[in-house]
Amino acid sequence: MSPGKRQKKNPSAMRMVGERLSLFRRAAGMTQRVLASRLVVAEATIAAIEQGRRPLLPDMAEALDQLLATKGALSVAVANMPEIDEFPLWAESYIKHEREAIALSLYANQVLPGLLQTWDYAEAVFRERVPSYDEDEISAKTAARVERQSILQRKNPPTVSFVIWEPVLGLKMGDRPTQVAQLQHLRECAQLPCVSLQILPLDSRHHAALDGPFVLLETPEHQHLAYTETQRGSQWVADRDEVSILQRKYAMLRAQALTPDHSLGLLDGLLGER
Repeated sequence: MSPGKRQKKNPSAMRMVGERLSLFRRAAGMTQRVLASRLVVAEATIAAIEQGRRPLLPDMAEALDQLLATKGALSVAVANMPEIDEFPLWAESYIKHEREAIALSLYANQVLPGLLQTWDYAEAVFRERVPSYDEDEISAKTAARVERQSILQRKNPPTVSFVIWEPVLGLKMGDRPTQVAQLQHLRECAQLPCVSLQILPLDSRHHAALDGPFVLLETPEHQHLAYTETQRGSQWVADRDEVSILQRKYAMLRAQALTPDHSLGLLDGLLGER
């Protein structure tokens, strides 16, 4: 790390350390106020650390280990805290549900869904981020995105449906070999037994999802959820009426899109042009 460059904090790890501190504090029978007074810090400081909003610094971790008799557990946790957060804090809940889902339906109109991206395409996407990631962050986040795709290769994979708006396929992410390899990978994914891939053509006279991309998800307990992302966050939709609206949108999108076979034909045509 270059001099003067501020070390990035990992929000997920900060939250984990904070939860551990909360557990140790309560096991010692102390309130946040009592612990703060023992350390001669503000009660709000302890609250912020426990909530993952403020990092626990090494010197305070050492003092807490002594005060709470935790045998160095907090100091070790702080010393081994990773710098890079694989997923934004607001996306972690989705990633967990994605791993466990029995069915997923995804509509994409900006870039290809992460479950379909090649390494080079995903890396190119992360390089477009503003403000920019450093090389270590790009590598870690690309690896995490590609790792998510293992759910498609499981012995009992989820049933996954993709509807992709045709302009996404024309997005020039990366160099020409990256673009060709991505189209070939799409074709391979489209032929997986658990996957249905449909292209909504640009010349379609109807489009049921002009409001943007979304994901529909069914849990192992058969709960139906929806998920949407914006520039700076995400939203879970659990209300049955709201989920129903998105389910109807998706059903209409599938009717408006090319069939899976015709979508493969479109991919073949694009590959022929390249």
